[in-house]
Amino acid sequence: MKALPFLLLALASATVVSAQTAKPTIVLVHGAFADGSSWARVIPILENDGYAVVAVQNPLTSLADDVATTKRVIDAQKGPVVAVGHSYGGAVITAAAAGSANVKALVYVAAFAPDAGEVLEAPGKKFAPPALSSALVPDAAGFLYIDRAKFHDAFCKDVPTADARVMAATQKPVNGSVFTASVPGGAWKTIPSWYIVASEDRAINPELERFYAKRIGATTTEIKSSHVPFLSHPREVANVIEAAAGSSKVRATQ
Repeated sequence: MKALPFLLLALASATVVSAQTAKPTIVLVHGAFADGSSWARVIPILENDGYAVVAVQNPLTSLADDVATTKRVIDAQKGPVVAVGHSYGGAVITAAAAGSANVKALVYVAAFAPDAGEVLEAPGKKFAPPALSSALVPDAAGFLYIDRAKFHDAFCKDVPTADARVMAATQKPVNGSVFTASVPGGAWKTIPSWYIVASEDRAINPELERFYAKRIGATTTEIKSSHVPFLSHPREVANVIEAAAGSSKVRATQ
């Protein structure tokens, strides 16, 4: 019977160690003109490396709708979460993760990283406009598409032409109102952040990306890619996500 307390102590210690070493769930948030399937080349890498992965399917109808959708996904996960946002999805995770106890790291992939109350399009006005700005076509309802003739050059220049054609044909339009909206809070102010700068980006000026990365104090990696490094350099993007997930900054908050 004397051995029982020691057994209970050992079991408790094992439980603590297990909790501390459990890998976070990776929640992937797509940007404008895309959906969750855009992460198709990164998801298998993360899963093969032992991570649970969820790709959010946002409606792109308004910033508030997308934040609410992403927040539901984040809140539904058990245990720690790493939230990853591409492009406009960076604004979404900035708001959706604010105040969340289970989001332990943020990863911005060529993404907006707005401050609280800041209109999304405002910081970009300080930099030269990217090629994408002259390729956007609105419809009668105020949703924006990318001109299919300009899609490959402006959005995904380093992916094969055949792939770019499929992306252009299946693009998911975004309501133009999202770029004049603002987020109520900035999750990056309290959550450790990582940032991937796409140095050959023609959808967001790389200098704007560097501005965001510096402002939020992110651990920054530059990849020589177009706006979609998760398609052209999926292993490198996965490496950054896994570095964030395994960081001592993240483990210390679990």
